[in-house]
Amino acid sequence: MAKTLITGAMIVPVDEARPAFFHGDLLVEGSFIKKISEYPEKITPEEGVRVIDGSRLILMPGLINTHGHAAMSLFRGYADDLPLQEWLEQKIWPVEERLSGDDVYWGSMLSIVEMIKGGTTTFADMYFFMDRVAEAAAECGIRAVLCRGLIGVGENSAVALAEGEQLYRDWHGRGAGRITVTLGPHAPYTCPPDFLKEVMALAQRLGATLQIHLSETAAEVEANRRQHGCSPVVLLNKLGLFEHKVTAAHCVHLDDEDIAILAQKQVRVAHNPGSNLKLGSGVAPLQKLLEAGVTVGLGTDGAASNNNLDMFEEMRLAALLAKGISGNPALLPAGKALELATAGGAGALFLEKLGRLKEGYRADIAGISRDLPHATPLHDAAAHLVYSAAAADVRLVMVDGELILEDGELLYLDEEKIKAEAARCAARLLGRTEKDS
Repeated sequence: MAKTLITGAMIVPVDEARPAFFHGDLLVEGSFIKKISEYPEKITPEEGVRVIDGSRLILMPGLINTHGHAAMSLFRGYADDLPLQEWLEQKIWPVEERLSGDDVYWGSMLSIVEMIKGGTTTFADMYFFMDRVAEAAAECGIRAVLCRGLIGVGENSAVALAEGEQLYRDWHGRGAGRITVTLGPHAPYTCPPDFLKEVMALAQRLGATLQIHLSETAAEVEANRRQHGCSPVVLLNKLGLFEHKVTAAHCVHLDDEDIAILAQKQVRVAHNPGSNLKLGSGVAPLQKLLEAGVTVGLGTDGAASNNNLDMFEEMRLAALLAKGISGNPALLPAGKALELATAGGAGALFLEKLGRLKEGYRADIAGISRDLPHATPLHDAAAHLVYSAAAADVRLVMVDGELILEDGELLYLDEEKIKAEAARCAARLLGRTEKDS
């Protein structure tokens, strides 16, 4: 069993049983964190243990991106500065009709490279050709929570549902246990009640959790009220969807009744501040959700609506929005924002033993450089990670105890080839030359 000892690091454990940050050593054995010491206590390396000097690193739990569409990196910058429905209906959906499995594979590989280099060790994804996304995730060594996006209108709804089931049977638990498969009804406005009942029946048979877009825009909520006489949250509750384990993305336009339902039914929320701002969708009532006891994680959404997959940026936006909207600078302090992006993300995706640097937890770890001007002086490591650090500062990434990024370099992936293939796919899809992509 492989063992790795990281010595002399600044450790930010996201663990209430320990200080918010401290100097220490961290020992990984196999896929798990075996021991953490706080100086002056040190861990003495045994024979055969690989030792990494962590004196210039801040160690933190790997970031968990709770919502996205990885292959949409191919559309980065293609349809900017448009409202959501126009962006989807006039730009994104038409070009998505031309997607192939290879396009999705290379677009996902591109996003995975970006996420790994930015300290993300787990990502959630809802899209098409999801067997190719699973293939990419398995090859890259990242942890993934995947679902086939299900649209319940049109002649292909039955096919999509069958593909979602097949994805579960083929890939759930694969990749040495790093791949989790869920079911992914796209949204209440694309999945009529009868179709949602079919999805729920399948979820019951498989024992699968659910991912869904929910109350993302004011227009969506108003249309639901006109059609069904209630909000999307109330509708899904009446249908019984929340009797299953559900991760709901966005949740921007909620009233007090909606929030009470989400809390009571233990629905988990994926908060996407960057994408929601860029699409003009609004700002989710994060503080109300947290006060109600709702488990919240952070997500980037797809790179077509963000336009990067930088979870440090999402932490900072979440914290600054909470402060700015409330007028209270003490709301959502750095430690809480960091928790949303790590342990909160694990909870939002129903993943156990993840999101903290803690004995017995899985060794999904990011190491951030301390040797940078904006990391000097380092008064508060947690505050630095939220308010100063960026994806480009990441130097080390470990998933399930295996290093996949060291000294800022990918150990097993050909970044240049992936970028070239993704550019080729984007050029074909958008009818441009590769130089333009």
